[in-house]
Amino acid sequence: MGDSDKDGEPNVYHHEGQDNPTEHSAHEGEVLSEDKAGAYWRANLRLVGTLLAIWFIVSYGAGILFADTLDTFTFMGFPLGFWFAQQGAIYVFVVLIFVYVIAMHRIDRAHGVDDDDKPAATSAPAGDAA
Repeated sequence: MGDSDKDGEPNVYHHEGQDNPTEHSAHEGEVLSEDKAGAYWRANLRLVGTLLAIWFIVSYGAGILFADTLDTFTFMGFPLGFWFAQQGAIYVFVVLIFVYVIAMHRIDRAHGVDDDDKPAATSAPAGDAA
């Protein structure tokens, strides 16, 4: 492999110089151009930044900065500001983990870098030999 692929786009990810490169996914033969890799990275950073901002607002904002205002309300018998400081931020963090996984899967698919291993159509299950 050279420094560019057959379309003239520069190779960003490749196994140049390896005698026996390992296959990483179903998209091993595909190479991302610098523009596509940059767009993927920007989408990833935008997602992480958004989720961190939400977590900061919930944990620091609701648990510390706005705790006195939120304490005028109760949730499950506790002042709301106290609840966010003790429990709510943890629950929101766990939800954000699931949101991150789902959103990254979508971003990976949109940019063609998903690593879903799709079963080969020609291979039969081991127990089907008759």
